[in-house]
Formats: sequence, C-alpha cells, structure tokens
Amino acid sequence: MEPLFEVVVFLAIATLGAALARKLGLLAPILLVVVGLALSFVPGFPQVRLDPDLVLVGILPPLLYVAALETSVPAFRLNLRPILLLAVGLVIFTAFAVGLVVHLLLPAVPFAVCLALGAVVAPPDAVAATAVARRIGLPRRVVTILEGESLINDATALVLLRVATMATIGTSVGVGDVAWEVLVATGGGIVMGLLGVVVFGFLHKRITDPLLDNAVSLIVPFAVVFAAEEIHASGVVAVVVTGLGIGHKMPLLMSAASRLQIGAFWRLVRFLLEGLVFLLVGLQLREVVQDLDEPLGFLAAITGAVLVTVFLTRFAWLFPATYLARLVPRVRQRDPAPLAKFPVVIGWAGMRGVVTLAAALALPLTLAQDRPYPRQLFIWLAFAVIVATLVGQGATLPAVARRLKLPPDDPVQDALSAAGVQQQASRAARERLDELAESAPTAVVERLRRVSQERTNVAWERLGGTERETPSQAYGRLRQEMIDAEREVFRAARDSGRIPEEVLVRAYRDLDLEESLLRREEES
Repeated sequence: MEPLFEVVVFLAIATLGAALARKLGLLAPILLVVVGLALSFVPGFPQVRLDPDLVLVGILPPLLYVAALETSVPAFRLNLRPILLLAVGLVIFTAFAVGLVVHLLLPAVPFAVCLALGAVVAPPDAVAATAVARRIGLPRRVVTILEGESLINDATALVLLRVATMATIGTSVGVGDVAWEVLVATGGGIVMGLLGVVVFGFLHKRITDPLLDNAVSLIVPFAVVFAAEEIHASGVVAVVVTGLGIGHKMPLLMSAASRLQIGAFWRLVRFLLEGLVFLLVGLQLREVVQDLDEPLGFLAAITGAVLVTVFLTRFAWLFPATYLARLVPRVRQRDPAPLAKFPVVIGWAGMRGVVTLAAALALPLTLAQDRPYPRQLFIWLAFAVIVATLVGQGATLPAVARRLKLPPDDPVQDALSAAGVQQQASRAARERLDELAESAPTAVVERLRRVSQERTNVAWERLGGTERETPSQAYGRLRQEMIDAEREVFRAARDSGRIPEEVLVRAYRDLDLEESLLRREEES
C-alpha cells in the first residue's frame, strides 16, 4: 500500500500546487519544481528515484500523444523547415558544443561520453514547452514551432545518445553504423507510426461506444511505443506520427460523443501527468547531490560553463537559421524574414525537463573496460540545466514576451475567417435541409432554419465591439438563469420522492450539455 499512498500524496500535492499557481498568477510547472526542490530536503518525506524506463515509456508517450493530437497538421507542415532546423540541427549543434566544453574541462573523460552528456541536455522538453507557451499567450506560429520542435527533438537526442553510448562502452561506431542507427530509429519510427494510424484509425472508425473509444485512445501511445521499441525504432517518432495522423482524421473517425469524452479525458491525464512530472523533477535534488564529491569551486565552474553553453548555443543557432535561409529568394518570397523579437522569444523558451533527467539517469555506469567516469557529476549537470532553464527562463518568459511586445494574433481576422466559414457551413446545412424538407413537418423545418441563421448571426456578432451586450450574450445570460431554475425543480422533486434518481441524472445531463455549450460560446 505504501507506493500507492505515495502516488496519491504526489498527485494531491501536484493538484494543490496547480491550484495555488492559478490563484497567485504563476506558471504551475515553475511552482511545482520549486515545491519539489523544497520537499526533497524535508525529513521523512518520501525519497523518489526516477526510473528512466518509466519516464521514457510510461510518462512521455501519453504526453507526446495528446500534444500531437492537438497539433494542427497543416500548421506543422507549413512550419516544417524551422521545426526541423530546431529539432534536428539545433539538438546536434548543442550536443557537440556541450560535449566539447565538458571535454576541455575534463580532458581525461573521452569525448564520446561528453557528447552523450551533450545529447542529454540538448532537447527542450515537450511538456515544458506546451505547458508554458500556451499559458502565456504567445503568437500562434511561435507556439506551433515550439510544440513541433519539442515533439521531434527528443527522438534526435535519444538517437544521438544511443550512438554516443555505444562508443563509450567500447562498441566500434563508424559512419555506416551511425547512418544505420538513424535510419532504423527514424525510418522505423515513421513506419510504426503510420501503421498505428491505420490500425487504430480502423478501430476508432468502427467503435460506436464512447467508453470503448476512450479505452482504445488510452492504449494507443503505449502500444505504438512498445511496437517501435521491439524493432529498435524510435518510440517518440512513432507516437508523434500516430498522434498527428489520428488527430488530423479525428472528425472522420469518431462520433461527437467520443470526441467530447476523449477531449475531457486527455485534458485530465495531461493535467495530472504534467503536475506529477514537474514535482518529481524537483524531488530528485537530494538524490542527485548526495553522492557528489567534486570540489565546490570546480563544481560551480563546470556547471556555469555548461549552463552558458546551453543558453548561448540556442541563440547562436537560431539567428543564422532564421535569417540565412531568407537569402534564398524562394524561401524569402514564401516566408518573409520575421522581426528579431520572434527568434529571441523562441530562444528564451528552451526549457529542459524530465526527459533530460531520465536520459541522464540512463547513462552507462562505466566506460569500456569498466573504466569509471564522473557519472554522478554528469547527472548533476543535467539536473542543473533543467532547474536553471525551467525556473530561470520559464519564470521570466512571460516578462520577456511582454517586454518584446510580440504582435498578438489578430482576433478580428480570426473572427472574420470563422464567420465566413460559418456562413458557408450554414448555407450548406440549409441546402441539405431543403433537400429533406418534405420528410418533416413545416414547423420543424422552420425551426431548424432559424437555428442555422442564429449560428451565422453569432459568428458575425463576434466582429463587433465588447461595449454592449450582443443578442447572443443576452440569450446566454437569460438561458443560464432558466437552466438554474430547471435544475432546482428537478432536485426538489428528487428529494421529495416524486422522481427517481435516474430521472434526475438524465435531466441534469441534458441541462449540463446545454450549459457547457453556452459557456463555450461565451469563451469564444
């Protein structure tokens, strides 16, 4: 019972931390890391040792999957060049830069193991990027690039880590071996991901029960990862490909009830896992520092050198990657050069997270011929990068974004586009209604025509100002009062024994659905 009790305690702390962060106006990931750091030294508090396999196979896949489900495939494809430059090019550049700096400071340690450390600290975290970027309202394209980078860069780093680790334990690694490793990991991951789209798309298409749809959706990321790992392919790539494919086709694969239930389910899973991940990262501090035996001065020097390298390499790569590509006329014409503030904020958003710590814990215990190396120091360096980037950069990212005054997405243009498409959709709906009008009473047909027209009117109302209450807002306010009155009548009837509990549940379900629609229209 003790492990289960600890999990419940951690989830409770994560939930309370997230609630406190919202009340204080802070970012929950930052607060939870700080709480974990403090709790790691509380006497008697459970000491948690993260299992790398648990993180890479048990926690990361569902988080990547839900992030991929919500990622726009057209937007991802449109920004594929900057995403790949960051997710592949920058990861390799950072890994070699960090590896070189560490090797210069520790010349007795082979470059291969220093490169392994570089691969560990190179990729910004998928959870951190998604958790922070969306919450501070960055422009949509910046969020897409950051999310796309974080979806792919783990695969690049883990492949590079695998190759470097092979060299550290004495395995001969040549150009052909590296090429084969990349081909198997990336190509195999893409194949397994596409296979996941076909297999689970087929299942979702034929399942009509929302509960079964939900159960299958929970199985998908784990099944895809296990299948990919079985052939030594990248589970990260496989999960991302499957998530992108299923998410893009979801309107054709699932019923409305299934989509609503799956959306609510994955929001809960992501909320709990994100909170748990950031809390667990902070709780590792006592475990990380207790075996360190390096002199404090040297420890501070090498930690500072790695942190500076990680920070500067991102900017050193971003600006040339952003502006040199525009020297190509075709690229410049299709995608004009952005203002310098955009690469600055993308550079500042390079937070590391739990994947970095899990990869560090997976470093080999010894080198070839059982030669020792400062493994605990490397784990400390990875942990220091996580805390410094997540707490330092993550906490200051909102202020940096405000200081730079990034031009926000134009809400008027969004509303105009939505209204235009809604008008086309309503026209198509009325044309379909006209085809079927003879099969229904005239009063029903007229009522449906009014509903269709009202949906169009609501869309156009959003283009107006917010100084006065629109007709749809007045409708929502009054209908909410009516729903509250209806609920009270049903509750009183249940309490007095005039209706059974089942009748109350059905009535509340219908009223709850209508209220959720009203709230959605208010938020939009």
